[in-house]
Amino acid sequence: MKTRFLSCVLGLLGLLAAPAQAQLATVASPSGPVQAGPYLAVDVATGEVLLERNAGAYWYPASLTKMMTIYIVFEELKAGRLQLGGTLGFSENARAKPASKLVLAAGQSITVEQGLQALVARSANDVATAFGERISGSEPAFAQRMTETAARLGMAATQFRNANGLPDAAQMTTARDMAVLALALIKDFPQYYGYFRTQEFFIGNAKIGPGLKFLDLYAPYAEGMKTGFICASGFNIVGTAVRDGRRLVAVAFGFRRADLRDEFLTRLFDEAFALKTAGSRPKVWQLRDGEGGPATVLPYGECGTIRYDMPGDAVWLGTYGDWRTARNAFDAGQARLGTLGSATLGKEYILPVTSNKVTRQAAIIADLEPAVAQKLCADYRARKSFCEVKKPGDFAAPFSGFWR
Repeated sequence: MKTRFLSCVLGLLGLLAAPAQAQLATVASPSGPVQAGPYLAVDVATGEVLLERNAGAYWYPASLTKMMTIYIVFEELKAGRLQLGGTLGFSENARAKPASKLVLAAGQSITVEQGLQALVARSANDVATAFGERISGSEPAFAQRMTETAARLGMAATQFRNANGLPDAAQMTTARDMAVLALALIKDFPQYYGYFRTQEFFIGNAKIGPGLKFLDLYAPYAEGMKTGFICASGFNIVGTAVRDGRRLVAVAFGFRRADLRDEFLTRLFDEAFALKTAGSRPKVWQLRDGEGGPATVLPYGECGTIRYDMPGDAVWLGTYGDWRTARNAFDAGQARLGTLGSATLGKEYILPVTSNKVTRQAAIIADLEPAVAQKLCADYRARKSFCEVKKPGDFAAPFSGFWR
């Protein structure tokens, strides 16, 4: 039933979401160009825009939607209509939402505080719907309040249709608007803002998490915020960071992989922190808003399939009978890169390869600079060990070139 529901939703979006490739462009990465959507970085104290590209372009918010859900929960807490220790129950409608979710048993409830933590650390769709129904009586009524709140905050191009960010062709935002929302969350609710740092928490004996990988990647400067993904939008993120007494908000949309998105955000923050503010730059609320149509980052026939969406070369270290052995080969290759003096290591890419109904696991170090990949394989061959350099174009289903 859930699979049929998702298929219907994805099919609907495939019909309604016309590509707008002008909103997609390439950005630099250590090993080559990466496809990305709109982005911007804003100084929290002044509202000045430090860096941006197409920040007013329409985009699907995906689970960044939950930032507005959280904003309204904070409003209810501040007004005393909700309490952190209060109970949050789940209707059958909420429990039936597709993953990511908590998967609670019928009749099970959590506290409001656990619900907030679950929205950040698990991006739980069932929790978002439960909050909407608790606060407004129904999710459509809550979505109307979300849209009205967005308009009040100055998010001129944003429309919400649900509390969780599951695909809906009419649910739109912009990078500019999400930055405005992030600023409002920081300034309006300093007493609750810390929930956006949630990495993990417990419901009974069950550990829920992990939260944002960005918090680890950009430590000690990163503060938190939210990620989101649906096929049409790609991987999106809103992040905040404090460095040398300055707090910035950054938004990045439209990546084909979560790791590339997180890597880009850390570099965007580095570049933005290097820029000075003196009140002369345009303010985020002065940017033109609601332009163009949202791009389709991952076509639906491609979404969920195995892809090599990284710019660098890959090193294939062999194909093994099980995942653990392949992972051990990957770890050994990474260690060898360090021995050879490589300043940066590659990314894990364990590729399942099937032949004659037998599946094996190819051990691959991905996203390396070409010279580094060649050096590693030369070292392996000198020690009479298997190693091949592969280009991104070599990764094509059914991946028979990786059978060994």
